[in-house]
Amino acid sequence: MRRSQRALLAAAVLAMAVTACGKGGGGGAGQKGPPPLAVDVAQAQRRDIATYVTLDGQIAPVQESTLSSPQSGNVAAVYVNEGQHVSRGQLLAKLDDSTLRASLAQQEAIVQTNSAQLGSSTLQAPVTAANASNTIVSAQQQVAAAHNNTASAQAAYQSALSTYNADRQLLAQGYVAQTQFDQARAQYVQTQQALNTARESERQAQVALRAAQSQGTNAVPIQQQAIAVNRGQLAAAQAQARLLQTQIAQTAIVSPFDGVVTQRLLDPGAFASPNQPVVRVSQIDTVYVNVNVPDDDLPYVHSGTPVTFTTSSLGNRSYNAAVMDVNATPTQGTLSYRARVRVANPGDRLRGGMLVSVTVRKEYHPNAIVVPRTAVFQSENGSNVFTVANLPAPQGGAAGAGGQGGGAAAGGGAPGGGAASGPGARSGKRGGAGGASAAGGAGGPGGAGGGAGGPGGAPPIKLMQANVVPVQVGLQTDTLTEIRSPQVQPGTTVITTRPDALQDKSVVAISNPAPGGRRGGAQ
Repeated sequence: MRRSQRALLAAAVLAMAVTACGKGGGGGAGQKGPPPLAVDVAQAQRRDIATYVTLDGQIAPVQESTLSSPQSGNVAAVYVNEGQHVSRGQLLAKLDDSTLRASLAQQEAIVQTNSAQLGSSTLQAPVTAANASNTIVSAQQQVAAAHNNTASAQAAYQSALSTYNADRQLLAQGYVAQTQFDQARAQYVQTQQALNTARESERQAQVALRAAQSQGTNAVPIQQQAIAVNRGQLAAAQAQARLLQTQIAQTAIVSPFDGVVTQRLLDPGAFASPNQPVVRVSQIDTVYVNVNVPDDDLPYVHSGTPVTFTTSSLGNRSYNAAVMDVNATPTQGTLSYRARVRVANPGDRLRGGMLVSVTVRKEYHPNAIVVPRTAVFQSENGSNVFTVANLPAPQGGAAGAGGQGGGAAAGGGAPGGGAASGPGARSGKRGGAGGASAAGGAGGPGGAGGGAGGPGGAPPIKLMQANVVPVQVGLQTDTLTEIRSPQVQPGTTVITTRPDALQDKSVVAISNPAPGGRRGGAQ
């Protein structure tokens, strides 16, 4: 339809051009000039306009963990498959723990033995202390008895010594017999020996007391030391038992969070080395979009910035979200910064690794006056648009365009009226069906006439004048441009296609209807 309209318009414009270049009939002179130029128009609108930047991104799980065991051993069982949803704490796989359990049983027996030894030494401690005390008391009693014996021996010795000394003097004076003196001397020697024996016994008793006291002093610490040794041995055995229990627990691989199994890396019977991956779990009920932001676009991306992203993996379905954070340092080896967008993922449709296209708004101007981008052109004076206005009142005859299948005729103007010529010509209002439409004659100060196509012909052609209007350009998108000019307001008609010959004051024929069913008119 659009092509046929343009073809009809071109034919009409050509006919008008031929008419304009010919001699006028009916007593009027033909008017010479450039033919009208066919143009498309649009109306300026008041609306919001924004510019956007498109960035590359990739979906990543909000959490992802490759699970393994610090223990080594054969894989006893794997309880999940890829794609299966799992819960936090759920058992996913198990390594063979039979060797560890045997070691644990042995260690638990050692724990029991050390516990018994500690109990025995603890019970023996008060017995040892009591025995040491009794030994000291007994030694003290022996010292006391020996001291008493020494005192008795000392008294007997002193008595025998006195008798001996007295009898010796009396013997010299002849007052006692020799036999009495011998008896006194024998008693003296005997008591002296008894005193020496008693003193030795007392000395030995003192030595025994000191030994008992020393043994008693050391017995308690020695026993306490034995208790401490037994307690340490028990603690070490218990720690080893707990270590084995921990190692047994580490043979069970459990999910650290709610998620989906994304990889099953080992099967039952395979040998797993320490920290060898067995299962990978991803949390994808919420995902991140990792976006690479060049430093030039960094001013437009910050925490809270709304974004829209699409992915071809899901038929370019659109998602709305917001930037959660932006890394403070660029990605290594680049001048791009990683921004993270957190988005809910019901149904787990978004999968890790999907490539996405992220759209971020750069600038936004509300209630701007915008025109199609093709309406703006540059000249040495800056940015401009063409607006259209009614032609000024002509001084001579004007040519009308013929309808479909018709020709064109020139009319000479008579004061206050119009004349037309040509087959089937009538007034400047309507052309005969199948004939040539007449060219409306433009009178003197009476008005302008325009030829209209007959029934089934092209729509009426409006001839207008193009005017250059300087404008200031604001935001631009792929299709729209924001402009500012007192001469361009919402509803102003602007030319969107510019023939090479178009210039200020050119006569133009509008080929596309303006919004609202009207062709472009004066504004």
